[in-house]
Amino acid sequence: MQPIQTMLTDMLGPSGPLIVVGVLGFFMVVLTLPFLLKRPDDPLDRLAAGNRLPEKKARKGEQLRVASNKDKLEKYSTFLEPQNAEEFSAVKLKLMQAGYRSKNAVRIYNFLQFALGIGGLLGGGLYAMVSLAQGPVDTQSLLMMIGIPGGIGYMLPKYWVTRRQALRKQAITNAFPDSLDLMLVCVEAGQSLDQSIVRVSNELRTGFPELAEEFEIVSQESKAGKDKTSVLKDMAERCGVPDISSFVTVMVQSAQFGTSISDALRVYASEMRDKRVMRAEEAANKLPTKMTLATMMLTVPPLMAILIGPSIYAIITNLG
Repeated sequence: MQPIQTMLTDMLGPSGPLIVVGVLGFFMVVLTLPFLLKRPDDPLDRLAAGNRLPEKKARKGEQLRVASNKDKLEKYSTFLEPQNAEEFSAVKLKLMQAGYRSKNAVRIYNFLQFALGIGGLLGGGLYAMVSLAQGPVDTQSLLMMIGIPGGIGYMLPKYWVTRRQALRKQAITNAFPDSLDLMLVCVEAGQSLDQSIVRVSNELRTGFPELAEEFEIVSQESKAGKDKTSVLKDMAERCGVPDISSFVTVMVQSAQFGTSISDALRVYASEMRDKRVMRAEEAANKLPTKMTLATMMLTVPPLMAILIGPSIYAIITNLG
């Protein structure tokens, strides 16, 4: 790499390697984008699509994407969205668990990754040009200056969504025992499970909006006529919390075997309260270990200065 860099520097000046990298990247993007963004339609594909039109109308609910005339990113969907159904479903589920439920969430998520990645590359390129203007820079440092900001920009949306997903799961986990107690009170007061879910969603809206939103979706889907078992299983999938999955299993088994819902709720609510206490005790037991390093860094140096400082000063004075 060093002879190549020397040759480019002699031919194009100090910024020769950066110019070559920028020109190659520009031409690669220019040559690739037309094939990705605009594909000519095959006449046979149009004929097959026309023959499958009645079937598509019948299976409209099974489509991966929902087209909209107002969406400016619709024409770039083949580039901004996974074409595999499993990959698309996995990304969509992750975004739903993070709280992003819009129809175009996957498309916007991939667009942000692409845009921030390109923005990071451009920012790194500008920084590299400034560094080259100030003095010679080796090839490895030059590539790191350009590549690291691009990688950070590309990974930033993924980190944000993962962080939001973890925080939302933690909020749902913390709110779930209280919701079970409220649901148990409503069921024992004579309300049905659907009515108790509506009441719990209204009561939890202020303190725990994440779980209240999930219960509200359950109540709306039940009112729309969807099977209760499917509604509860969809809720467990959207939340991604083991406690919710266990609760759904208990409710489904209680409905299948004809047992009392109030008894199942009472036992499961008691277990959730005990589990919450155990989680609090576990966090409290971890606290001394986490504080050890901070305590040593903030307490030991001042203590040593107070205890040993006068002796060191006296020794230095006597030697002087």
